[in-house]
Amino acid sequence: MADLQDELHALPEACELPDTAQTAPFAPRPTPGDPLERARALLAAHPVIDGHSGLPWALRDLPWYDLQLGESGVDTDVLRLREGQVGALLWSLHLPERLAGERAVGATLEQLDLVRSVIAAHPEGLRLARSAGQVIDARNCGRVAVVLGPAGAAALDDSLGILRVLHSLGLRVLTLAGASWAGEAGLTRFGEEVVREMNRLGVLADLSGASDATIGRALALSRTPVLCTRSAARSLRAHPDNLSDALLAELGAAKGLCLVPSSPERTGPRVQDVADHVDHVRAIAGPECVGLSGAHDRGAGPDAASGYPQLIAELLARGWPETDVALLTWGNMQRVLRSADFAARAARERRKPSTVRITELDAPDD
Repeated sequence: MADLQDELHALPEACELPDTAQTAPFAPRPTPGDPLERARALLAAHPVIDGHSGLPWALRDLPWYDLQLGESGVDTDVLRLREGQVGALLWSLHLPERLAGERAVGATLEQLDLVRSVIAAHPEGLRLARSAGQVIDARNCGRVAVVLGPAGAAALDDSLGILRVLHSLGLRVLTLAGASWAGEAGLTRFGEEVVREMNRLGVLADLSGASDATIGRALALSRTPVLCTRSAARSLRAHPDNLSDALLAELGAAKGLCLVPSSPERTGPRVQDVADHVDHVRAIAGPECVGLSGAHDRGAGPDAASGYPQLIAELLARGWPETDVALLTWGNMQRVLRSADFAARAARERRKPSTVRITELDAPDD
């Protein structure tokens, strides 16, 4: 039955904006000429799917917390997510760079265990989602959907078997940067096999922080759209995670998704700075290839989770059509999740689980 949820519970497409009174009867009616009220009404129908939250790593150091009633020890809680009209978010399982090998695998499993405990402790606010349909179900039940990932490539310890185990535990996004098989020269033969197995499982590739060569090869190889979970426009701000205009154009041609972060170091400290990057990515990659990412609890600031209405109001004031805003907040990420679900079902019918080892494909030169 879970496989049918996309069809049974599908929302209207982003371009078909339903009447707000039908989809959210208690949402405020927009006031003509008031972008903030228009933004809140639009977000009631098409909430934000936030592409990167560092909450799990931040929670591990707190002796006690309550995300339902409000938590001052972190930048994100259920109250602020609802204030920001966030309907779903990706929970990052990234680790400190010093962890590798078995230590990275163990730390990632510990974070997965923590995430499950956090969701179980907050059943009125949070719900784990493994598919696009489950994201919609959580939203319809008044919960914030939690999608697990991105995790760092170090969590695999160069093992496709570990990738399958992590997927069985709910992992949906894996960052390719930082692996021996995804370096400055691009994907190795084993790296290409990792991407193929991710496609078969329905695990999305996150290319933020990867080299330009790795990004280009992954775009060409992947049969499902790829994500850049915390990347903005390099031409506006020269952060290493940001993308050049050429890469943004390639990402748009491949129908991938650039999730622009509300992160001072990547986009700037002001709402207007973030809007500038969103504008630029939309202009280069297209309106179907841009989304939002808070990068919460990794320096985004205390109002990062609740500040989305202000950002949407800024975009509306700049003349964004509501159809493009609906794609930005909800529609584009839903499309990518659905594409991964459908492609994985088809791939599993024609491809068996890969059992190759990195030493078989990436043998060192003599």
